[in-house]
Amino acid sequence: MSALGFQLRNEASLENLTTDAMPSSAIEGETLNPEQVRSSIAKKLGIDAGGTASINRHVEGIVEMMLDATQHYDNPLTKDRLFGWHAALFPTGRSGMHAITVGGWRLPEAGAMQIVSGAIGREKVHFTTPDAECLDLEMNAFFNWFNNSNSDDPVVKAAIVHFWLVTTHPFEDGNCRIARAVADMTLARSDESPQRFFSMSAQIEQERKEYYANLETCQKGNLDITPWLNWFLSCLGRAIENAGETLSSVLHNTQLWETINQEPVNERPRNIINRLLDNFIGKLTTSKYAKLTSCSPDTALRDIQELIRRGILIQNPGGGRSTSYQLAEADDQSTQK
Repeated sequence: MSALGFQLRNEASLENLTTDAMPSSAIEGETLNPEQVRSSIAKKLGIDAGGTASINRHVEGIVEMMLDATQHYDNPLTKDRLFGWHAALFPTGRSGMHAITVGGWRLPEAGAMQIVSGAIGREKVHFTTPDAECLDLEMNAFFNWFNNSNSDDPVVKAAIVHFWLVTTHPFEDGNCRIARAVADMTLARSDESPQRFFSMSAQIEQERKEYYANLETCQKGNLDITPWLNWFLSCLGRAIENAGETLSSVLHNTQLWETINQEPVNERPRNIINRLLDNFIGKLTTSKYAKLTSCSPDTALRDIQELIRRGILIQNPGGGRSTSYQLAEADDQSTQK
């Protein structure tokens, strides 16, 4: 990554931060709009991402937390900082339809927190959290260790951070997201860089079954969390290996725009190309093009034909009403130019 230019590194970091936000929320039942997440991150990092999606408060909240954790990784972690993250995650003061304590530890009257699975009436309790009365003592010990134990290996420390926060469960909701943010903060300290080129959250989401199994084994056992550390570090290795896919995508997109910008296109096709590069769902047709760019079908067809002439789009097999188009591969574009 250090051999790439500043713009490419920013783009790769943007893609990974976007990838990181989605599964981090999904594990706690919240589905985010990826276009909103990407636009929010790009705006806060000052990156021109070619998107203008409106952004809701929930997306803004998780993006603010993620960026504060990774961009300011060398700042101390404090109770007020965690409370600020938690308040950003729940701007309405509710988790779904239920009012919760926001920007503060869970209260004793909220009762014990249990991690359960299974149908109603046949629930399996995986873990019961410590009593709320213990939280001040437990979290003070956590902050003292986190901010002062500089001799610990930061990668191993990230694994311990994640386990400690998920197990302590200091908030009524949002604990997994905050645990991952603090772990990412610790990994950024290890890299000594605010830029993220791999997604631990995405890898954990792919390995959810193993993630919960290793958590439960160590939460129910003694104080030896070696099995958890082994799994977390192996998962991190796989996350780094899989980062190559994102990098390949960034390089491909950059090569595409270098080819296109030799003879720049206007705003309509530029917006369509950006959408096609951003995991466009379905197939591009003339009617979709017209709808997405608010132009007439005739104008849409002329734009598409010009993009085909330049080798930017190719027509898929089939014709008539089923005629559709896709981006050409970079090699195809170079050949047609």
